[in-house]
Amino acid sequence: MFLGIDIGTSAIKALLVDGDENGLATATVAVATSRPQALWSEQDPDEWWRATTDAVAQLRTQAGPAWSAVRAIGLSGQMHGAVLLGATGRPLRPAIIWNDGRSHREASRLNFDLAEIGTIAGVIAMPGFTAPKLIWLRQNEPEILRDTAHLLLPKDYVRLQMTGTLATDMSDAAGSLLLDCGARDWSDAILSQCGVSRRQLPELLEGSAPSGHLRDELASAWGLPKGIVVAAGAGDAAAGAIGVGAIAEGDAFISLGTSAQYFIARDGYHPAPEHLIHTFCHGLPQRWFQMAAILNGASSVAWAVGATGGGDIGALLAEVEKGYEGPSPVLFLPYLTGERTPHNDAHAKGVFFGLTPVTTRHDLVLAALDGVTLSLADCQDLLAETGGLPTSVAVVGGGARSSLWMRILASALGREMVLYEGSDVGPALGAARLARIALTGEDPDAVCRKPAIAARFAPDAALHAAYGRRLQRYRDLYAALRPAFREA
Repeated sequence: MFLGIDIGTSAIKALLVDGDENGLATATVAVATSRPQALWSEQDPDEWWRATTDAVAQLRTQAGPAWSAVRAIGLSGQMHGAVLLGATGRPLRPAIIWNDGRSHREASRLNFDLAEIGTIAGVIAMPGFTAPKLIWLRQNEPEILRDTAHLLLPKDYVRLQMTGTLATDMSDAAGSLLLDCGARDWSDAILSQCGVSRRQLPELLEGSAPSGHLRDELASAWGLPKGIVVAAGAGDAAAGAIGVGAIAEGDAFISLGTSAQYFIARDGYHPAPEHLIHTFCHGLPQRWFQMAAILNGASSVAWAVGATGGGDIGALLAEVEKGYEGPSPVLFLPYLTGERTPHNDAHAKGVFFGLTPVTTRHDLVLAALDGVTLSLADCQDLLAETGGLPTSVAVVGGGARSSLWMRILASALGREMVLYEGSDVGPALGAARLARIALTGEDPDAVCRKPAIAARFAPDAALHAAYGRRLQRYRDLYAALRPAFREA
């Protein structure tokens, strides 16, 4: 039995699978985000740990006797966070997470002071990354940075509680923007700019390597045997890729979670920072990936549903699908928390455009689906300039449950969308697969297979043309409003 735990932004998700990857138990425990000021986004690291222990307790109850057969654990998690610990291992402040935009000035300064950062780290500095957050802390909370004994990423704080070890994996380290992604080592040039040293950073491991063992007292409390291996794991993007078997050159998937990603696996390191494409280390040795990172994914659709009256989101989307004939008459810019690819604009805002007296709730919810889709189409054009694009793209995450959204994605992107069985637990499954490899030493290509296909969605030529016309208007609207966003 193998356990995968994903430290997500909105929830901790845990998955127990057997040797044939049959899902035996799942658990989801919500976590909260605090926004104490404009552009700020923080979470309590101890809440991740409380939610993890709650999720484990739920799995133990569900799994029954099979629970005691767990032999290895893998971790996945939200990337780019800054978890700052004092000498005692306790957090010095709330974690600054990936969609925090406070360090936009520091990111710009880092790009100016270290012009080659995009080539070293795989993408230019943007506010969501860990590196500019550290510069912000040095300038605004110098006592915190001075007292920081250990700098960790979110899932690695959970690892510390589980094993007592300070470690991270290459894919999550890449997302900190402190890694030389070609060399797969911390970058002394970037560390110097950020005012941190190697002694404050965790050990670097490949995602499929063991990082330690579950502490004996914790194993006893959880009802597990002693000596359970905990794999290094991966950042959520790489773990999701491993879960759907996107590990070879050209394998692609789209993740529709709180944020969204358009991910393509690569066999070599070929950064393209000029396009704001992220080129990072994969969760497996000597593999990389290119990714368009979008801050506003399914969360934008959930917001639109709530803002227009709430209710069951699945039932509402089913209603919208019944009357669906093409793009909404309303345009929606989904930039509720700013945007990374393709704009690098922490000031961008969400916008409905084209409202009239006959605009309906369904128009607005469909516009939200369209808006995130057009954002992905915008990014797809940039990815096409960095390498070949596949004809078929897998989709994972909560948004993949909507057949309407899958139809829209296929048509707008002009590519077949593939839905795999169990796609809603992709990162947790990827973490479980890394746990298995860490324990057994099996060939990753044998373990990280593509799951069985649950559904396929082919593009519609007429809809593809309609969304192509909407994409240009979508781009024009953002360009027209960008100055106003900054003034606001």
